[in-house]
Amino acid sequence: MKDAAPMVYVVDDDPSVRRAIKRLIESIGLRVELFGSAQEFMSGKTRPDVPSCLVVDIRLPGISGLDFQQELTKACIHIPIIFITAHGDVPMTVRAMKAGAVEFLTKPFRDQDLLDAIQLGLERDRARRQQEAEIAVLEERFESLTQREREVITMVVAGNLNKQIAAEIGTTENTVKVHRSRAMDKMQAQSLADLVRMAERLQIPGRT
Repeated sequence: MKDAAPMVYVVDDDPSVRRAIKRLIESIGLRVELFGSAQEFMSGKTRPDVPSCLVVDIRLPGISGLDFQQELTKACIHIPIIFITAHGDVPMTVRAMKAGAVEFLTKPFRDQDLLDAIQLGLERDRARRQQEAEIAVLEERFESLTQREREVITMVVAGNLNKQIAAEIGTTENTVKVHRSRAMDKMQAQSLADLVRMAERLQIPGRT
């Protein structure tokens, strides 16, 4: 992954609020982009591939902040969101947090509360990106296996013994051992426990 500066996106229809938040965020050395609506963000230019988070006003022209949250989920855009509002209520807060919001801040809020929420959001995004990168490496290793090797390790992580696997696929135990050894080498698994952990991350068994 590229080691570039994180980005914070601010979506608020009040220009003065946008500018104030921008100055605050830039004061701790983060990059900021401003948008006046959800539609403007969604139709904007390609976003840099860096850890990011969104600061979003609940009440926006067109698509509301909560609906914007749903639209991002549908579009598989997994940027952590911090909601800000002058008109929040308990049901609104609960809905936002259940849908994965990092924080729900009521105006006027302390600058430090927003900065803390932004740092938490960026940490969440870093963790997600790291996890996705690790999964991508495992996916690449898994794709390098032959069909038989995939079949064998799927049965191995399901708890089957070599002799059971041999009987199931119609071969010898020694052949199973060879397939198993080659598969573990390709997956770079140091032990059976290591292979099981990899399989869980790749949602094996059940995958071919």
